[in-house]
Amino acid sequence: MSEEFEPLTSTLKPKTDATITVRLIKSFEYRTEKNMVLKDLDLTTTTVGDLLELAKKNIQTQSAYRPFRNVEFDTLKLYTQAHGSKTSNLIINLDHDEWILSDPSKTLEECGFVNETEVSMFNRELFEKYKENPVEKW
Repeated sequence: MSEEFEPLTSTLKPKTDATITVRLIKSFEYRTEKNMVLKDLDLTTTTVGDLLELAKKNIQTQSAYRPFRNVEFDTLKLYTQAHGSKTSNLIINLDHDEWILSDPSKTLEECGFVNETEVSMFNRELFEKYKENPVEKW
């Protein structure tokens, strides 16, 4: 008796035509964030630095991201893979510092990206302050 399973959406699209979500984090304490969906990315050639610059360009040119223009975004960190478990913290995963993408020359594929990966984009200094005292405000 063999069971057939539907393929996972993360494997349906090739790595040369992926969709990823960039979680723009303005405030950790107030959980202010907005998702930016980027389509048609080639994970085999797009680098961490390219992704950071693409997201920054979208923030500056698209009106939907106007409230995020005053944030100095400088860091990317993996948040979750498609069909993977998520952290209990709604704004960012505070563990797994090794998921911070610190090498701007690495391709997204080398960093483990697949279709439907979510990555957080934030200011590193604000993140470090929040990690020291992860209190949420209202």
